[in-house]
Amino acid sequence: MAYNIDRFGDISFPQESANEVGQRFLELPPVPDFMTLKGPYIKGMKEEGIRALEIYELDKSKVAEGIEFVTDRCVGYFGISGYTYEINVYFEASEALKMIGLG
Repeated sequence: MAYNIDRFGDISFPQESANEVGQRFLELPPVPDFMTLKGPYIKGMKEEGIRALEIYELDKSKVAEGIEFVTDRCVGYFGISGYTYEINVYFEASEALKMIGLG
């Protein structure tokens, strides 16, 4: 069973930082073999700037390594004016039910 590590719409930056974000994105190391990346999906907003979503899928035995990789990836953007992020871990419903004794 895979868990999703999800940066869910919580990456944001002003439009004037888009070129710098894009350049840093191109310099990021590849995703490790134990993870699958879906995205990034980009949304431009009139006043709020730009938001991005990346979904990482990986086996539950690799969650700690996955969180470390995603965190390091976010750190790669530090210093960009207005850049913010949040990392969230989401479980598939069947796994979440097991955690509360219903699966």
